[in-house]
Amino acid sequence: MDAVVEEIRAAGGTAFGVMADVSDPDAVARMVDAVHDELGPIDIAVSNVGVRKAAPLEELTVQDWRSTMASNLDAVFFLARLVLPGLRERGWGPIINISGYDRWTGHIHHRAANITAKAGMHGLTKAIAREFSANGITANTVAPRAIRTVRDEKHYAHVDVDAILQRLATADFGEPEDIAEMCVYLAGDGAKFVTGQVLYLNAGEYMF
Repeated sequence: MDAVVEEIRAAGGTAFGVMADVSDPDAVARMVDAVHDELGPIDIAVSNVGVRKAAPLEELTVQDWRSTMASNLDAVFFLARLVLPGLRERGWGPIINISGYDRWTGHIHHRAANITAKAGMHGLTKAIAREFSANGITANTVAPRAIRTVRDEKHYAHVDVDAILQRLATADFGEPEDIAEMCVYLAGDGAKFVTGQVLYLNAGEYMF
């Protein structure tokens, strides 16, 4: 987080970091208050957080289920309900929720909690879009796939990177900046007519 803050400042922007457990509504409220105190009213909200517990459904504990829902779905609700009053008052503002492709493709084994939470996330996105569009607020879901990210490879030994690459319509994987560019688009005036939608960033691996 500190590295991202420094990168933004070095580019001439204003940034600061706040740590929060987004599964805790009180922690999210403190985070939003800290942002408001430091930078003023919040104009854009992006929910980009998630845990993915891999386990067969019969082995998934109640605690695993609830913790996944809390981080992957409840957190989106907590943030939205805190920022929506200000967005409505100013008559403008995008809410952007980052999901995952497995919610739509259903091809991943042992991810029942995550798939369910991400399905709920887009349901909430559509509800916000419908309820607040008259206030100039948009809500959309971004679903990335085949993005070249820095990760702990020992958790992805089962992933056949070459096989994925062969399924892409493009010549290579995407970059995290591609997700950022989509968020910039959704946060701009050019996307004021886009709401309640899923925007897929998957290099054509899946075409819906």
